[in-house]
Amino acid sequence: MKEENNNNTIKPGNFIKEIIEKDLETGKYGGRVFTRFPPEPNGYLHIGHAKSICLNFGLANEYKGKCNLRFDDTNPTKEEQEYVDSIKADIKWLGFDWEDREFYASDYFDQLYEYAVILIKKGKAYVDSCSSDEIKEMRGVPTKPGVESPFRNRTVEENLDLFEKMKSGNFKDGEHVLRAKIDMSSPNMNMRDPIIYRIRHASHHRTGDRWCIYPMYDWAHGQSDSIERITHSICTLEFENHRPLYDWFIENIGIYSPQQIEFARLNLNYTIMSKRKLLKLVQDGYVDGWDDPRMPTLSAYRRRGYTPESIRNFAESVGVAKRDNVIDVSLLEYSIRDDLNKKAQRVMAVLRPIKVVITNYPDEQVEELDAVNNPEDESMGRRKVPFSKILFIERDDFQEIPHKKFFRLSPGSEVRLRYAYIIKCEEVIKDSSSGEIIELKCTYDPDTRSGSGTSTKKVKGTIHWVSARHAVTAEVRLYDRLFNHPDPGGDKETDFIEHINPDSLETLKGCKLEPFLSAANPGDRFQFERLGYFCVDTKYSKPGSLVFNRTVTLKDTWAKIEKAKQ
Repeated sequence: MKEENNNNTIKPGNFIKEIIEKDLETGKYGGRVFTRFPPEPNGYLHIGHAKSICLNFGLANEYKGKCNLRFDDTNPTKEEQEYVDSIKADIKWLGFDWEDREFYASDYFDQLYEYAVILIKKGKAYVDSCSSDEIKEMRGVPTKPGVESPFRNRTVEENLDLFEKMKSGNFKDGEHVLRAKIDMSSPNMNMRDPIIYRIRHASHHRTGDRWCIYPMYDWAHGQSDSIERITHSICTLEFENHRPLYDWFIENIGIYSPQQIEFARLNLNYTIMSKRKLLKLVQDGYVDGWDDPRMPTLSAYRRRGYTPESIRNFAESVGVAKRDNVIDVSLLEYSIRDDLNKKAQRVMAVLRPIKVVITNYPDEQVEELDAVNNPEDESMGRRKVPFSKILFIERDDFQEIPHKKFFRLSPGSEVRLRYAYIIKCEEVIKDSSSGEIIELKCTYDPDTRSGSGTSTKKVKGTIHWVSARHAVTAEVRLYDRLFNHPDPGGDKETDFIEHINPDSLETLKGCKLEPFLSAANPGDRFQFERLGYFCVDTKYSKPGSLVFNRTVTLKDTWAKIEKAKQ
């Protein structure tokens, strides 16, 4: 099923909305819509999480409900306050607000402990003293029943005593665990007496050393939803086989039951989503931290110049599916390109400069030429660009021996300078030792000033330029995809590290930018005419020492996908 928005464009259907609307019609949950976004604070959020954020907060907003932010902080050895802070910053950057509803699974540690005691008293949980390897071996495989633990039939009194001693710190890590007593022959491996508490003498980022036993994620997750009275517990498909376990816990404790709904997680080609693998990239120095613009984290996209609107539009465009699929990363690139095309200031920048001397232009003369800030939005106005005798142009815009379809500058040929004049290359100056072209001597036609209407001369090429006298010098980093394999994490034959693209970053120093950019601030976004979209780096830029990151190229690679669909 698909729906139309106000612009009459077709949007992907959303089966979760259909479920919610049916629940509202029947009065289920008293007409409430209450969702939550439950990240584990053990890493930075990536583009896959953005889909879940937009879905949970978006549904709550659409149906005038509420969405909680809840950190599922049940593993003290992997969780840090740094991750909590980064997650909150990312969600706010995307444009969502959890108001005063910031919760933590650790808020419920006392209640979760009491729930475990209820199961023990009902004979539905027991303390197992087998080692982790023994427990794993006894669980068996999906096609063969597991083997019951020799400690499975401990008395209620013995289990209560041992569990209390586990909590009091009487045992070492791994000496005992608390397991639910369900069914060791179940075809669903999650139901084969899962561990719900383990001993871990580790300081927690919020509770400190108060606890030395910690609930497993599967134990804390569903009960936390219940405590918060969530109506629609929206999870990705990997939790589909966990749903019977969550239902079993809630039914046997006897508490409020949310409705769990699974949807397909976001998978992008040429992208790694595994937190473990992303952590390896950071820790082993393959990237410059979690916010390296080549990473798929939201902090990386923000530093690279992506807009929150483009991420939200991307999440909307991929829709909500019931089965896993892989989205072409070109759609994400299209989303940011489409958004920045409407709002980014146009400027001229020369990344690989070659000097051009206009021999017949007055030595000290400077003209202020009129330039359009954004042809897509007239309200952004116009600006003045200085023009003088010595300019810089892109080295790629000159060929000494031009190929047949080269319509830019070459010896004896003419080309128009953007917003300025038509020039003709008269002489090529080379370095005497290396033979490298270091300067072009050109003449200009004063009757061909752009917009003057005094000349009918036509040329096939137009190139950008920067006045040498007024140029701002900057460093520009050209980022590309981090991996050169469409499925770097799924290639079973090769370590994903071997698929790192050696050309994912090219750093250019001594780039020449028009003087308008001297006042640019970290995070500002621009279109460098003919080159792509760029932003001022928020990490390394300093006053008087600008660093720009390429956000995305101008080339619309998504057009190929659209053409293939037709």
